[in-house]
Amino acid sequence: MTPPPSHRSPAPPRGLRERATALRELMDDPDCDPERLRATLRRFDTVNRLVSGWGGVYTRRIRPFLAGLGRPARVLDLGCGGGDVVVRLARMAARDGIPAGWVGADPDARAIEVAAARDAPGTVRFTRADSTALLAAGERFDLVVSNHVLHHLDTAALVSFTADSRALATGLVLHGDIARSRLAYALYAVGITPLQRGTFLRTDGLRSIRRSHTPAELQRILDAESPRTWRVAIPAPFRLLAESRPGFETAHRAEGGSSD
Repeated sequence: MTPPPSHRSPAPPRGLRERATALRELMDDPDCDPERLRATLRRFDTVNRLVSGWGGVYTRRIRPFLAGLGRPARVLDLGCGGGDVVVRLARMAARDGIPAGWVGADPDARAIEVAAARDAPGTVRFTRADSTALLAAGERFDLVVSNHVLHHLDTAALVSFTADSRALATGLVLHGDIARSRLAYALYAVGITPLQRGTFLRTDGLRSIRRSHTPAELQRILDAESPRTWRVAIPAPFRLLAESRPGFETAHRAEGGSSD
């Protein structure tokens, strides 16, 4: 049996050289305080705007891809949590005149409850589902994204999740997450203080950093299961982005396996 999580923020391991996979985030506990959970999910909107780097990812990758389709797109946020990222991306696309339908999917009913209550454009809908259910329903999307999902998963679950995301996508797949480092840990521990009250943001954020991969670690895991189909980039400080798309294996081989 997994021991109950401590409410104290963990001290960082020396150098954060390895993933602390035994740590469990408080919000992953089905019996966690529901009010603190809802507050955490709502406040992710602010945190993600500050640290997740999706504005730059949208400008450099998502907008050119969607605009190049020449037709309305279908986009999935897989493991959408409280829905802030998919709503933000939908608004940016609408501002740029790019037509798209957006789906936020999460298997956690608590997250979908918060997401469904969000002030979202009419082009966004939320559904309680995981990747297995979406595949079984025959769903397909031009673009699949996720934010801060990968570090929650052990290696086997990560391999399954990323494989499912590729199966769900007819085009581009982008998984954004934290890049583990001692500096990221130290800066977050201080910077989150004004936002942490009544939430799990500080404890879970620090545990998230400790559970996260370095870009090289994540690239090795993805290459071991599916060689030359993923490229892990660093889109912003303390961030990583795993990208895949049809034909990527051929392009990757032609480029000699380089990354940007």
